[in-house]
Amino acid sequence: MGILNITPDSFFDGGKHNNIKKQLQQVEKMLSEGADIIDIGAASTRPGAKLSNSNAEIDILLPAIKAILKEFPNTIISIDTYHAKVADACINNGVHIINDVSAGLIDVDMMPTVAQYKNIPYLIMHLKGIPENMQQQCNYQNLMVEITDYFLQRINIARNAGITDLILDVGFGFGKNINQNFELLNRLNELCLLGNFPILSGLSRKSLIWKTLSIKPSEALNGTTVLNTVALLNGSNILRVHDVAAAKQAIILIQQLKAVQQWK
Repeated sequence: MGILNITPDSFFDGGKHNNIKKQLQQVEKMLSEGADIIDIGAASTRPGAKLSNSNAEIDILLPAIKAILKEFPNTIISIDTYHAKVADACINNGVHIINDVSAGLIDVDMMPTVAQYKNIPYLIMHLKGIPENMQQQCNYQNLMVEITDYFLQRINIARNAGITDLILDVGFGFGKNINQNFELLNRLNELCLLGNFPILSGLSRKSLIWKTLSIKPSEALNGTTVLNTVALLNGSNILRVHDVAAAKQAIILIQQLKAVQQWK
């Protein structure tokens, strides 16, 4: 999953893709490097970010979606939003997946809205609080137990709403400190106990990498690849990344490793 941020304030690439031409160039680059999904976001969910306005998101997203699908009609597009109104508008303009960092907790209309469209996968992430205050809520009695309980509750609510196609994202960097992020990565395979759900990992250039290494986000590609590799080995099925080529190489190599292990 290649990231296309079309917001001015994302932590790594904010403002880089601020017009249709730049957006199409970035999509073409990611597709050529092997992206299977393009995830488009029009509002930052970085730590401290305030909740966005749904109408403003729609005004930014729809021209981008239309241009991308016109230029690259076979592209699978995911929309990163927590607004039901945005999800509805985007699905009606050809979007294939809804990526909700709040798993329906910010907007209670989100799950019923997605459920109306039987062929739309819904990506639910673990998040404590909202982006504006999530880093003040890194208190857990038992990290994995609380995350597992959260997913059990959200999965049950999604199913009751009529959503059957779910993807899980543990939310690296969302309401977790550095040590908690590394514990979560190390124990990622425990999520298989929840059922046969694809697991997405979003580690790309996040602070657990660059703060640990005392570098800048712009220097965190190698660290991202290392942690993406660990995520793949621990059961992750989808990597959400800024740098598609490096992630694709990691995927191919791990697939080959697992194929040889099965053959033996």
